[in-house]
Amino acid sequence: MRGKHRVVVQNNKLHYEFEIKRNITIIQGDSATGKTTLIEMITQFQNLGASSGIEVICDVPCRTISGIDWKLILNNTHDSIVFLDEENSFINTKEFADIVSGSDNYFVIITRENLYSLPYSVEEIYGLRASGKYQNTNRIYQDFYNIYSTTQENPVEPEVVITEDSKSGCDFFTAVCEEKGKKCISADGKSNLFRLVKEKEGEEICVIADGAAIGPEMNRLYEQVRKNPKLKLYLPESFEWIILKSGIVGGKKVDDILAHPEDFIESQFFFSWERYFEKLLIEQTEGMYLQYKKAKLNAAYLHDKNKRAILSVLGEGNLII
Repeated sequence: MRGKHRVVVQNNKLHYEFEIKRNITIIQGDSATGKTTLIEMITQFQNLGASSGIEVICDVPCRTISGIDWKLILNNTHDSIVFLDEENSFINTKEFADIVSGSDNYFVIITRENLYSLPYSVEEIYGLRASGKYQNTNRIYQDFYNIYSTTQENPVEPEVVITEDSKSGCDFFTAVCEEKGKKCISADGKSNLFRLVKEKEGEEICVIADGAAIGPEMNRLYEQVRKNPKLKLYLPESFEWIILKSGIVGGKKVDDILAHPEDFIESQFFFSWERYFEKLLIEQTEGMYLQYKKAKLNAAYLHDKNKRAILSVLGEGNLII
């Protein structure tokens, strides 16, 4: 599945309306905000149709899955938006993650836990709240909101940069930091970010990580941001996305993809958007002097003009190195 899909779930008391654009969407937040009710309403409509008193409007089927037969049902469900809640313990398993990775469905998962087997985006972690619309009627309008902010309000000039990446991205940031007399440290994977942040407490730190897959780590990282004003997060989709955004490769085709990636990224083939942007950059630079390899940075990206173009993208996110 690809594209952006508007979902409306409503009865005479409640109205949910939201858009889904990636293969994995997470709904978190406090109790009694309507998360479980959303699942129940979709299930009732699925079982009873219009006689349930519930209306589900979407251009693709919406359904819930639960119980011991979840794998059989899921393997026979296609081109749908599948809603799951945390009572289904299988959402924490590698088996479930393996099925999601090759699925042509989108998944909306309601959970307060961090699902470490799934690479979900920081931008697709939502809470639910009553928005105030329909306030003069009996219907309550339930609104989605992003839990985590991915941009800084003020420019950030860190003393230490910690990268999730240990390959090309780290090579680039290490070279730039050395020029400026700053330190760059690789976490060698997102699961190590929290430990490094704790070790460097007290220094002006900026963590650079792939926003497209950092979701499972956000609870711990965001708690540290709230405790430590010297810690900042810069979470672009990926390092490859930064290069594509800089304009040094590609053209109108790449601009169109970056403007609406959901229309081009097929969920069945790309577990997360970072994988798509890596493939796109490799294809766009094949046979060029800028030919990109994930394992080691092509030195051409450190040529002054190219480096300044890439750094200008960081500046749009208020990161100054």
